[in-house]
Amino acid sequence: MIVLDTNFLIAGLVPGTAQDARLRQWLESSEPLAVSVIAWAEFLCGPVTPEHVRQASRLFPSPVALLPEDAARAAELYNATGRRRGSLADCLIAATCLRLNAAIATDNTADFCPFEPHGLRVLAST
Repeated sequence: MIVLDTNFLIAGLVPGTAQDARLRQWLESSEPLAVSVIAWAEFLCGPVTPEHVRQASRLFPSPVALLPEDAARAAELYNATGRRRGSLADCLIAATCLRLNAAIATDNTADFCPFEPHGLRVLAST
């Protein structure tokens, strides 16, 4: 399974981008794809058009919800990786990926690489 980060999802809806090509490749290969509820909320905050929201809603009708265990794991990740300001959302997304044994597809690899020693697999768009 691959969980898409917000930036990857936004860019993946733009025809001709590297993210669009990867997303199409995964969809054609029936690779299980998901979006966490945190990334979904960030996505809805934009910059996206109503058409992007419709497209993403068709692809991901049920974003992956957070569970209490994700909150606990996110706190562990936050404390273990230096308590970086603004990183709580990334910790929550990473914790969700770890629970699902999923990789994260992102263009912000620097934000997620600190979680690799904790088991997260990070996939860049290129």
